[in-house]
Amino acid sequence: MADHLIKPMAVTLGDAAGIGPEIIVKAFRDAPEKMLGCVVIGDVAVMQRAALLLAQCELHEPQMHVQLVSGLAEVAHFAVPFTIPVLQVTPPLPADQLPAWGRINATAGKLAADCVVWAANAALRGELSAVVTAPLHKEALSVAGVPFPGHTEMLQACAAAHAGVAVDDMPVRMMLANPELKTVLVSIHVSLRQAIEAVTVDNILQTLRITHEAELAATGHAPHMAVAGLNPHAGEGGLMGREELDIIIPALVQARAEGLHVSGPYAPDTVFMRARAKNGQAGEFDVVIAMYHDQGLIPVKYLGVEQGVNVTLGLPLIRTSPDHGTAFDVAGTGKADASSLLAAVTMARDMRR
Repeated sequence: MADHLIKPMAVTLGDAAGIGPEIIVKAFRDAPEKMLGCVVIGDVAVMQRAALLLAQCELHEPQMHVQLVSGLAEVAHFAVPFTIPVLQVTPPLPADQLPAWGRINATAGKLAADCVVWAANAALRGELSAVVTAPLHKEALSVAGVPFPGHTEMLQACAAAHAGVAVDDMPVRMMLANPELKTVLVSIHVSLRQAIEAVTVDNILQTLRITHEAELAATGHAPHMAVAGLNPHAGEGGLMGREELDIIIPALVQARAEGLHVSGPYAPDTVFMRARAKNGQAGEFDVVIAMYHDQGLIPVKYLGVEQGVNVTLGLPLIRTSPDHGTAFDVAGTGKADASSLLAAVTMARDMRR
C-alpha cells in the first residue's frame, strides 16, 4: 500500500523527564524519511526543550523546530524540513514548569499515560495506522495514580474497553525482537513469585496461540516456536521441579493437537542461543516462548538494545516501542541513542502494510 494512502503513525511522548523527547527529536532529525507520516502525541513545550537541548549539546545546525498541528488530517501532508509535528492532546505545560530531567515526577507520569491512552483510542477508532511509544517510567505512573504498571497493561485496558469486553477477554503478550532473536513472554510485569504462579496450561496455550497468529499475519508462515522450561535444565526430568512435566508439556501436547508448530521445553540457558540468527543464517527456531519477564528479556537486550523492539501481540492495533527505558541517568545530556526508536518505527511501518 502506498504511504500516501496510509493513515498517520503516532509517536507518544514518553516520560518528559526521561530520554523519550530527546530520541524523538533525534529520529526526526537524523532519519526524516523514516519519520515521514509520523506525528508526536505529546507536549509542545517538552518537545521544544528537547530540541533546544540537542542544539546546545551538539551544536547541530539547523536546529530542529517543533510545530503544533491542529489534527491528524494535517499530518498527511506535513513535510516541513527540520520540523517535528506535535499534536497537543493534554493541557499545555508552562515552559517554566517542565519536569526536571532524570527525576520521578507525577506530572510527567500522568502526561505520558494520557498521551498513550489518547493514541491508543485514536488507533482503535481507525484514525491512526500504528502507535510507537517512547519509554515511560513505572514509578512515575504510580505516583501519578495511573492504575497500570506499564504500556502493555494500559493498551490492553483501552482495547478491552473499546471492544466492550472484560480485560481478561482481551489477552495480550509482550514480544521483544531484534534482527537476531524474537521472544514472547508468558507473564509480564509481576513479581517473580507471581510469574511462577502464572505458569499454567491455559496461560502457556494462550501465549502460543497469540504468537502463532501474530507471526503468521506478519510473515505469512506458521512459526516454529520453542518453549523454554521454567526450571534449570528444564527440570531435569522432575529432579529440579515438576512444572515442565505437570504443566508445560501438557500445554505443548494440546498446542500440537491444534496444529501449532511448537517444541520443547528446552533448557532456558541454551534455547535462546539455538534460536539466534547470526552470520546471515536463520536460527533453529523462529521465536522463543519465555516463562517470565527477565528470562526472555535478558537474552534479547544482551544482544544490544539499539536494535531491540517491544511489540504488543494480541491487540487490535499495531504497537511497537524501543527496547529500553527512560534512562534517567543520561536524560538531559543529549547522549541518548535513537536507534531503537527508529527500529520500532520501521517495524510498525512494516507491520501496517
